[in-house]
Amino acid sequence: MGKAGKALKQVLETYEISQYSLSVAMNVERNNVYRWVNEKRDPTAETVVEIVRALKSLNPESANAFMQSYLGDEV
Repeated sequence: MGKAGKALKQVLETYEISQYSLSVAMNVERNNVYRWVNEKRDPTAETVVEIVRALKSLNPESANAFMQSYLGDEV
């Protein structure tokens, strides 16, 4: 498990976005975000898109940082 969760954890810490704020922006339970961040469960591809959309609404720079960290040079 992991790459998405590691990238998400880094971005949330760097941009001081709480798991709760992300969960509200995504309209999901906070425990889902907790599971992703703590690498208990990987988000699906569709969920990664929703994470990016939610991050864009909270802080556009954080969305770019997440995509760069998760996808690397593929972006």
